[in-house]
Amino acid sequence: MRIERTSVRRRLARTAQLLTAVGVVAASLYAVPAADAKQPSPAARLAAANAAVERSAVKGIAWYTDSASGKVVVTADSTVSASNVAALKHDAVQVNRTSGVFRPLLAAGDAIYGGQYRCSLGFNVSKGGTYYFLTAGHCGKVANTWYTNSNHSTLIGPTINYSFPGNDYALVRYDNTSLSHPGGYTAANAVVGETVTRKGSTTGTHSGKVTALNVTVRYSGGGRVGGLIQTTVCAEPGDSGGPLYDGTKALGLTSGGSGDCSSGGTTFFQPVTEAASAYGVTVY
Repeated sequence: MRIERTSVRRRLARTAQLLTAVGVVAASLYAVPAADAKQPSPAARLAAANAAVERSAVKGIAWYTDSASGKVVVTADSTVSASNVAALKHDAVQVNRTSGVFRPLLAAGDAIYGGQYRCSLGFNVSKGGTYYFLTAGHCGKVANTWYTNSNHSTLIGPTINYSFPGNDYALVRYDNTSLSHPGGYTAANAVVGETVTRKGSTTGTHSGKVTALNVTVRYSGGGRVGGLIQTTVCAEPGDSGGPLYDGTKALGLTSGGSGDCSSGGTTFFQPVTEAASAYGVTVY
């Protein structure tokens, strides 16, 4: 009898253990986070999404943080593969497509000439009685000296400094005292939704809207630039460095973009206020 009772007790103990285990599993299946469990803040989600886009190293994209929608908005040009678009997608990342190719708008041709390239003069500036002008940094990178014509017979002056990639601005000094350097502008910051105008040596004058600020672009041919103004204004190669303005407000220098002035596109501009501050010059 003792043997039988011991066996029964053991079976009962094992049954109790099994029921307890089943209860634990069931509890885990129906578990929910505690009310006070910490969830990532919207700012943390955006920061993580932005960092993921940054780490991707995909060329041909531009992106900015839209706090209102809680998204990092990425625009991918025609060179970005479907697999790279898929890799960029995240719960806090919105990926839009655009035609054309994001590139610095540099060309050989007319306006201000340096080496084998043509760019556009941005805004005239001064410092301590010396006159200069601002243009795109990727222009300053490829030419040490600038001229008013393609055969390089009329000197303007040298590239004093440039910043590209990272930024996209350059400073050129007027060494030819016979050249005029008119003004009429005051440096200002662009605003989303603002109607703006751009001038360039290839396409002349065109207008559009500011769609985003503090945009980062990674050009398809190489070069990452941050802190840019994104617009719907069209531009083409050779327009690089040209001015973006609103009336007498000097806003930006043409950096790059996609499309052309027949089909449109997205164009990016280096803020003038940053360039002027970097060189300690005044737009006039």
